[in-house]
Order: sequence, then C-alpha cells, then structure tokens
Amino acid sequence: MMKLIVDNQGHDLLKQVHQPNGNGNGNGSRNGNGAAHSVLALPLESVHTTDPQSVIEHAVHHILEAVGEDPERQGLQRTPGRVAKAYAELTSGYHVDPQALINDAVFDVSYDEMVLVKDIDFFSLCEHHMLPFLGKAHVAYVPNGKVIGLSKIPRIVEMFSRRLQVQERMTQQIAEFLEETLQPQGVAVVVEGQHMCAAMRGVKKSNARMMTSAMLGSFKENPQTRSEFLDHIGRHAHR
Repeated sequence: MMKLIVDNQGHDLLKQVHQPNGNGNGNGSRNGNGAAHSVLALPLESVHTTDPQSVIEHAVHHILEAVGEDPERQGLQRTPGRVAKAYAELTSGYHVDPQALINDAVFDVSYDEMVLVKDIDFFSLCEHHMLPFLGKAHVAYVPNGKVIGLSKIPRIVEMFSRRLQVQERMTQQIAEFLEETLQPQGVAVVVEGQHMCAAMRGVKKSNARMMTSAMLGSFKENPQTRSEFLDHIGRHAHR
C-alpha cells in the first residue's frame, strides 16, 4: 500500500482511523466526536511525497470536499484511488519511449504508393478543462524505401493522445513523428474529434465535431496525392 509522509510520520494511504460513535458501534461519521479521520483529509501543504498517485489521490479528496461531497461516505471512499489510476492510464503517453514503441518495426520495402490506416479510435484529455475528447484519426504516408509495421501507427496515435492535449497539436505531432521515423515522400493526418468541454459545458453543442489536418511533403505539394487521400477517408465515412 502507498504511504504518505505527513509531518515526518508514515501513513498507509486511505487507511482511516475510526473512533466509536455515541452508539459504540465503531462506525464513525464526519461530524462530532465520532469523526472518521483520513490521511487524505490533511492539508495538501502538510503532505510530502513525490509519488504521482498519492498526490492525485490527496487532491481528489479535497476536490470532493470543495464540491460539497463527503469523501468518507461509502461510494466515495475509494474514489481518489480510482481517479489516480484512471489518470495514470489516460496520461500514459508521457511515459512511452518512442524507440521502444517502434521496436525496430521499420522495414526496407520497394513500395512507393500510399499507405493509409483510417478510423483509428483515440481518446484524449483537453488540456484546458481536463475533459475528454475522442474520435478517429486517419493516417497516411507515401514510402521512400521504408514501411512501418501496421500496428505501430495506431500505437503512435495512442502515444500522443494519452496526454493533456489540444487536437491541433496532437495532429501535427503524429505527422512529424512519422516523418522523422520513416523519412517518407509525404505524410498526411486527419483527426475528427468530439470535445466534451464543448458538449457538457459552455456552448453545450453535443453534435459539433472538430477536424484538423497536417499535410507534409507530397501531400502538401501535390494536389493529386492530397485529393486521393481525402477521397479515401471520405468513403463510407463514420456517422
């Protein structure tokens, strides 16, 4: 179990100290003499840890209090830990080694026609509100003597989407990474995203979709190559 260091003392994370209530049943409440005390309830400035999960758990506990909830009630007692694990997964792209991701899956092949992988599902977090945005990415390149393993393209999309992002930057990062890795004749990326920050709050337009593109090399310079790519991804478009 994770430990926090609070005022130079170690504490098991999420371990609660219950004092008997007035009925003597040992089930504490948050109020009165029978309060249930959690290490997570301590002020943030009194907690000394560099463990990301512990920091997030502690912060979530205080967020629950700030919105008027009771972090000690049954349904929320394990919520800080669950949220911390979810964020570890949703931001795992920060910790991916690009070279290990590629894992030598670049091969010498004499093929110079377009390679396209379309309808790649992605899930990301908007860096402005930390709310999800999700959708599909379409990635193409024209080889210049080298091709990359099929599974690597969705993994590249995932590496850049599992971060706090804006869709415009994510689109460009995917294209630039492929260009740097393969040095192809050209790279094209189109991303279609639905943003919860615009659907759940603010303007509240749940059907709005955002499209971004990055065209490099032959896709930018040659209208025919670009049109071929756009024609391919337009066929049987997901609705």
